Amino acid sequence: MANVIDILKERGFLAQCTNEEELRGLFDKESVTFYIGFDPTADSLHAGHFIALMAMAHMQRAGHRPICLVGGGTGTVGDPTGRTDMRKMLTDADIEHNCECFKKQIARFIDFSDGRALMVNNGDWLRKLNYIELLREVGAHFTVNRMLAAECYKQRWEKGLTFLEFNYMIMQAYDFLELNRRYGCKLQMGGDDQWSNIIAGVELTRRKAGVPVYGMTNRLLTKSDGKKMGKTAGGALWLDAEKTSPYEFYQYWRNIDDADVGKCLALLTFLPMEEVHRLSALKDAAINEAKTVLAYEITKIVHGDQEAEKAKQAAAALFGGGSKAEDMPTVKAAAGTKLLDVLFAGKIVASKSEARRLIQQNGIALNDAKVTDVDYLVKEEDLAGGEAILRKGKKKYFRLVK
Repeated sequence: MANVIDILKERGFLAQCTNEEELRGLFDKESVTFYIGFDPTADSLHAGHFIALMAMAHMQRAGHRPICLVGGGTGTVGDPTGRTDMRKMLTDADIEHNCECFKKQIARFIDFSDGRALMVNNGDWLRKLNYIELLREVGAHFTVNRMLAAECYKQRWEKGLTFLEFNYMIMQAYDFLELNRRYGCKLQMGGDDQWSNIIAGVELTRRKAGVPVYGMTNRLLTKSDGKKMGKTAGGALWLDAEKTSPYEFYQYWRNIDDADVGKCLALLTFLPMEEVHRLSALKDAAINEAKTVLAYEITKIVHGDQEAEKAKQAAAALFGGGSKAEDMPTVKAAAGTKLLDVLFAGKIVASKSEARRLIQQNGIALNDAKVTDVDYLVKEEDLAGGEAILRKGKKKYFRLVK
């Protein structure tokens, strides 16, 4: 079997590694226990987590053991990485609920049978720590000037970095030490924006445990223009079917830019690389075949074969000229209601100002008829048969029902 580093490199995951030569040798010799952390900032994982879950799945398929760490402890502080403001403080009940939601979602990607993977909550140890003991055991190994130079804190200078958030790096580093002590964990993985935090954990564990451990990051999920992928008009592209329907999820990947198809096929599906290369080489109208395969494969992984097939058929019916598609995102509408209010209430747009702009720019159509009046009221005839098809832009469709 190929070394998992070669698999991750070929598919485009690998960004940085603390000591690639040593880690490669370790992968050749033994089944390595590694971990990735997921802070419960919401009640669902989103597209940004998806690439980390896929990296974890490839690692497991190569014979290594994942620890899925949910942040019941770190979630009380909140990671300042990439933030210009402080995260909303969550209640203990919120954190517990979100952790349970994460556990169910992660189980779709990782095989937990027969001890092949572990699900762990860092609240089990972080919430029990004595502050003075932590300062003496861990704090002595961190220099403030080194911490302040970390990339994860740089965006917070203008508005100020709270002491609460300043402790996040120490908490994450302590996680690695604790996981090494409890489970023999030798590798921490995460997104490339976590490099500073991962390095802190590697250095702390080496000093305190006296054993070689490693850090490795995957590339972030970005578009060809460098912007983050996975954002919709309603916000994040969630992995929870209640927050982002399988049809809407499918359509997102079906409509990505041509330049991003090859990268997404490699990172977000399990298709053999020979097939990835074949599909990526398609040009002009033929690239739609690759997009259809991409959307189907990703939706199958996240929502299962049945939902993927339903979404595919719904899209085919719609783009093939059909007037109805039962699996499109459904929004309630009543005759006499402003269409602008329907768009906002149904989360088709993020704000009413966006709705006005779309209507003014001919970006909204109802039953194939452009809506040009920002004060347009939904009519009974629009909902003939109890429903209507609304199109936003060129490719996004919604089903309005009474």
